Parts: sequence; C-alpha cells; structure tokens
Amino acid sequence: MVEAAVIVFRWLQYGGGVVLLGAPLFLLYSFRGVDDPTLAWTRPMLVVATIAVAFAALAALVAQTAVMAGSLAEGLKPASLSFMVTGTALGMAMVARAAVALLGLVLVVVLQPGRALWGLLVMAGLAVTASFAWTGHGAATEGPGGFLHLTADIVHAGAAALWLGALAALTILLLRRTAPDDPAIHRALHGFAGAGTMAVVLLVVTGLVNSWFLVGPARVGEIGTSLYGQLLIAKLALFAVMLALAAGNRFRLTPALGSVLAVGAESRQALRRLRHGVIAETLVGVGLLAVVAMMGTLPPPSAM
Repeated sequence: MVEAAVIVFRWLQYGGGVVLLGAPLFLLYSFRGVDDPTLAWTRPMLVVATIAVAFAALAALVAQTAVMAGSLAEGLKPASLSFMVTGTALGMAMVARAAVALLGLVLVVVLQPGRALWGLLVMAGLAVTASFAWTGHGAATEGPGGFLHLTADIVHAGAAALWLGALAALTILLLRRTAPDDPAIHRALHGFAGAGTMAVVLLVVTGLVNSWFLVGPARVGEIGTSLYGQLLIAKLALFAVMLALAAGNRFRLTPALGSVLAVGAESRQALRRLRHGVIAETLVGVGLLAVVAMMGTLPPPSAM
C-alpha cells in the first residue's frame, strides 16, 4: 500500500513539475511581448501545478520514509523524517522541491500573469525538473559516463516538460469558451509547432543515451524479461501514440481550422476536432508519466 502511494506521489510530482516548467515556457514563446489581463486563465493552472508539487513532494517524503523504516507508524516519527531529510539526497531533494513549489505558488498569487511571472516560474520549474534527474537513475551512473548520463537525464526531463507542459496549457486554452478565430489560439498553435518538434528531437536523442546506460546493447534482446523492460516498452508505445496524435493535430487538424477560417466558413466543427485531438494527446501524456513514475521505483537492467 505504501509502495503504491510512493508511485502515485511521484506521478503527481512529475505532472506538476512538467506544468510548472513547460506551461510558462509555452506562454513565453507563444505570447511574446504580451502582458494581457485576459491571460488570467493561466493562473488556476499554475496554482494547481505548484500545489501538486509541494503536496506530493512532502507526502512522498513521508511515504518513502515509511518504506525505509518498515511501517507508516515508524515513517511518521520525527526522528525517521529528520534522518530522511538530513541523511539522504532523496529526502533533501523532496524538501527542496516542495520549498521551490511553494515559492512558485506565492509568485503566482502575488504577480499578474505576464512575462515576469512566467520567467520566474521557468527557473522554479527548471530546479524542480532537474531535481528528479539528480535523485534518479541518471545520478547513479559512476565513472566517466556519469556526467553524460546525468546531463542527458536532465535534458530528457526538460524536453518532456517542454512538450507536456505546453500541451496542458494548450488544452486549457482550447477548453475555454472562446471563438474559433480567437488570436490567442493562433499564437498558441504557431508557437507550439516548433517547440514540439524540438522537444521530440531532444527526447529521442537523450532517450537513446539513457537507454545505453540503463539497458545497454548487450541486454536489448532481454528487455522484455524484466518489469522495468516491460514498462520501457509500454513507455515507447505511448510515446509513439503521442507522436501520431501530435502529427495529426499539427499537419491535419490545425491546417483544417486555418482553411475554414480563411474562407470565412463555419469553423466550430474544425475547432472541436482540434480540441479533441489535443485532449487525446494530453491524456496519453498523463498515462506516459504514470509509467515513468513506476519505472523510477525499479532497478534498471544495468543494475541487475
């Protein structure tokens, strides 16, 4: 039960973390030079993301302490929690993650939506995202390849946030009661196209580097014999589905919306199809993060 809670809280941290980094980045490059009160729709999303990271990090601290101590009762003892925070890198990272997220929450509440707020949140999101890699498999590699693996893991996490955080913001934008010719939609879709492509390239390259260290060429044929390998296969399958959905959204549904708007035809159906496509892509991304959360609790084939 406690082990399952560790996975759930890890998943919540990942979800909040990608929004905390990816959504402000998306807003910066999509609404360049715009400080508009109508962008207040971004605030609830960022509030939820910061609260999710802070709550899940502290709850994960208790759950992880309980796993190490042998029971929830032991894990709740101040001495056990104190040891976890001061004596392990994982505990320190969770507390630091929660502190950064709470600082981000204060910024979201105090500052108006705009470039200043988003820039500060990007820095907070970078700290949160990097902390996942710093206490994950990427930090466990020793020897001359250790720095390369850690760097690849951090870039991989950042690229995932660039894609998934932007998707979260785009989904909320499309779900609002807005007209199909709303300029905000066109700015968002145009900005997301290039950033999404860059995110995919970074994910593929860094994913290959990470797989080299975590699986290794000699174990590729045995990848399906371990739970970690099976989850990796599931992750790759979900990634392929996301790519297919993203391609359909970018090269079919988005141009279709642009075409009907250009000729002044009824565009609500085209907008509805695009909305459904983006929501589907986002939901698959949520499932992918759940798989990654489970993988983070398991030893990779290279450690066996």
